[in-house]
Amino acid sequence: MTEPDRRDTTGATSSAADPTRPVEPAADPATRAPGDPVSDQTTAVHPLPQQPRDETLPGTTRSPFADDGGTTSGRTTWHPEPDPRDHPDETRPEWSTNPVAVRRSDSVAAFLLLLSGIAAGVSLLLPWTPDGPTGLDLLRDGLDTLGQDWTQVFSNGLWQPLGVLFGGGVLFVLGLLLLIPAKAHRFLGVLALLVALAVVAAVLVPLAEAGWDLAAFGAGFYAALAVAGLGLLGALKAALTGKKLA
Repeated sequence: MTEPDRRDTTGATSSAADPTRPVEPAADPATRAPGDPVSDQTTAVHPLPQQPRDETLPGTTRSPFADDGGTTSGRTTWHPEPDPRDHPDETRPEWSTNPVAVRRSDSVAAFLLLLSGIAAGVSLLLPWTPDGPTGLDLLRDGLDTLGQDWTQVFSNGLWQPLGVLFGGGVLFVLGLLLLIPAKAHRFLGVLALLVALAVVAAVLVPLAEAGWDLAAFGAGFYAALAVAGLGLLGALKAALTGKKLA
């Protein structure tokens, strides 16, 4: 048997006989050789879909918030906060990323105020003047005067021991409250400061009347000075201490 002729009308060998040669365009059907399988094939061109490309410049990065194909410089590190309404599918953490205040007790201020209250209790047992009445005697006289005529308390000077003793008791209670954990104790500190200032006035007035001579007073008055000093320090410590962030 003879091998069929696989040449086209121009005398060129088809790509089936020689795979290294490109396929030549099909000849006119009127001039094609009959029985040529390569010439009988139909070639269809299917174009690929054109995909969009981002036009960026060297050294720039595409912004995650640029929906219109815009680019931002690679040196830019700040982006405006996106509006959640623009990205409804975006998830956000349920917790806050801002610093929070730690609840804690003010042990230093509480210790000073507790010492102030203890000093007021000690002054009840000691004489306020040499060979004079104790703080407990002055407290009884002041309460009796308040029951009869409260204006006499200021005229005879009994408001001074009353202010120290009652003020020391209030400072002791405020010192206990400062041990309760809280974000800040400024309110208690301001309240303690007002009480401490009243105690300071109660000890400075008789001291000024005596010509600032401490020899005219007894051990009970020295304890009263401790009430004023410790109460003032503890109140300032609590009032000036702010929140501790974590």
